[in-house]
Amino acid sequence: MNFALDIHLLSDATFGRGDGVPGLVDVEIDHDVATGLPMIRGRVLKGLLTEECGLLLYQAGIADGHALMRAAEALFGQSGSDLDSDGAAWIGPAQLPEDLRQAVRYAVLEESKPALKLTRERVLESLTAIRRQTANTETGVPEEGSLRSSRVLVRDITLSADIEIVQRSGLDMALACALLGACAAALRRGGLGRNRGRGWLDCTLRDAAGKSVTQDCVTAFIQAAAGGAQ
Repeated sequence: MNFALDIHLLSDATFGRGDGVPGLVDVEIDHDVATGLPMIRGRVLKGLLTEECGLLLYQAGIADGHALMRAAEALFGQSGSDLDSDGAAWIGPAQLPEDLRQAVRYAVLEESKPALKLTRERVLESLTAIRRQTANTETGVPEEGSLRSSRVLVRDITLSADIEIVQRSGLDMALACALLGACAAALRRGGLGRNRGRGWLDCTLRDAAGKSVTQDCVTAFIQAAAGGAQ
């Protein structure tokens, strides 16, 4: 089954790529190096959803052997899983709309029309900002040499990721979909600084027809957790 996960930024967010740009920022966000358009890698999203899944199951008191626990293991895989036992959920990168990406790519890479020429640096700067902060001592004085800068993707931007759940033997697809939607609804924070005011998210799961199925999935998850699926 195919879904789309919409991720709307309620606050500035930093989904870092693991390095910085000397002389500019200590922490750079993940983006397409050809166009400068921001993105969140699929493995990062899968990690966030898997984390929320574990918290949901724990808070619901779901024990080993419960149908939801089996669905979670089938959907996201198990720790240390190999290619043969990897999860049934394939999650692509979260990106801006396809038509916008194509237009920007054309403007950045098309060399025969100078009037439309953009640079990836200008594209990146138009969607981001740079935040600076320092660490303070116990007396509230900034520590010397602690100034750090990081790029943030500005709030009110929505990125979307394609998700496919591959049917496998023994996989309860209805429970897997319910669990995926519940995890999406529970995903409220992500990225660096998510415990310091950054990375507040509002996520929506849509089906192949574009209809939001988040609430239906949450309802199905609650029913299953209450004992409807053993």
